Amino acid sequence: MSARSELKQVIAKHSVTAGATQKLPNEWIDMDLEGNPARKAAVLILFGAAGNAPLAEQAGAQDLDLLFVERATTLRKHAGQIAFPGGGIDQEDSSVADAALREAWEETGVDTSGIEVLGHLSETELPVSNFLVTPVLGWWHTESTVHAVDPAESAGVFRAPVSQLLDPKNRLTGVVQRNGQKFTSPAFQFGERIIWGFTAIVLDRLFTDLGWTREWNQQRELRMA
Repeated sequence: MSARSELKQVIAKHSVTAGATQKLPNEWIDMDLEGNPARKAAVLILFGAAGNAPLAEQAGAQDLDLLFVERATTLRKHAGQIAFPGGGIDQEDSSVADAALREAWEETGVDTSGIEVLGHLSETELPVSNFLVTPVLGWWHTESTVHAVDPAESAGVFRAPVSQLLDPKNRLTGVVQRNGQKFTSPAFQFGERIIWGFTAIVLDRLFTDLGWTREWNQQRELRMA
């Protein structure tokens, strides 16, 4: 089965539980959404071609890569972390998909006409920012150049092959120590970069839902903060 078909199957499963918000794992930061109504947000999980050839309909997981942004170190929250392109849903956005595409264009300059939206996953709580985030899955059939549009927001933009992210040698557990407590999240190593926290949790869940995850050493830990 092609990766595209597998992605659509996962989307269909999430649509059955539409309206049910996913919580972060108990092992992650122990906090609740603030009393004020949480703001809605959307991120774009954009699958492109890992090689030089155009993205084929029958591409498998090994043929794909993913687009990430590296947040600026000067930001008040999530400084320096790796994330999917995305942000808050504005009143002008007609859907979560429109919001994800708009934010991706604003952050990376991607030509959104070259992206097919396959669907979206269930929204997930992001308590540290008081957001409810909906991951939108995109198929990058006609690629365009990307870059960090606003250096005040993003330090860089990069693409990571799915095959490298799935490689057990690039899997580890990110550790955060706060107030004498230890919190953990799945993490991915890509060169000198570490994808951890919320982004890694969403990605790990997606890979697991797709059946792509390979057994990895969860005892291999790296302190993140």
